[in-house]
Amino acid sequence: MMLQETIRPSADLRNHYNEISRQCRENNEAVIITVNGRGDTVSMAYEEYKRLKARVELLELLVEAEDDVKNGRVAPIEDTFDELRNLLIG
Repeated sequence: MMLQETIRPSADLRNHYNEISRQCRENNEAVIITVNGRGDTVSMAYEEYKRLKARVELLELLVEAEDDVKNGRVAPIEDTFDELRNLLIG
């Protein structure tokens, strides 16, 4: 899913905050705020931010797991389940 982006000057953030906030929430858009024509900050709906953050964290875990596999840092699945059972049961 592609996140739509809109570019707006910093003056709009000051003068039209409610409109920008609604644009972020209702349209799932990221609004890039510019200062002197250059990207400065990004505003997005909080729910969209949480989803994006969760995706990034998952990708980081997958990259770490892939690195573990490539470097032989793996254990038999039975050992992993035994460790989990011990942690849960005590």
